[in-house]
Amino acid sequence: MYLTIKETAEFLSVPETYVEKMVQNNQIRAIHDGEQILINKEQFNTHLKQMEKYKELIEEVLNEPIPEDLDIKDED
Repeated sequence: MYLTIKETAEFLSVPETYVEKMVQNNQIRAIHDGEQILINKEQFNTHLKQMEKYKELIEEVLNEPIPEDLDIKDED
């Protein structure tokens, strides 16, 4: 499935200018059909999967309880 620059920006939650620069710098594969630039949506699948893994990892770290400090001594 092909997306326009505007649709790609919405899909990735980034500004349109960012997507345009990525296309110009050949960091995103795109084709020009004579009227508009089209970007294949499938090329972002790996990136989105990686982002999901990172989000899960961050969530695990944030939800991990803080261990008690072994250096603290009971003064009672």
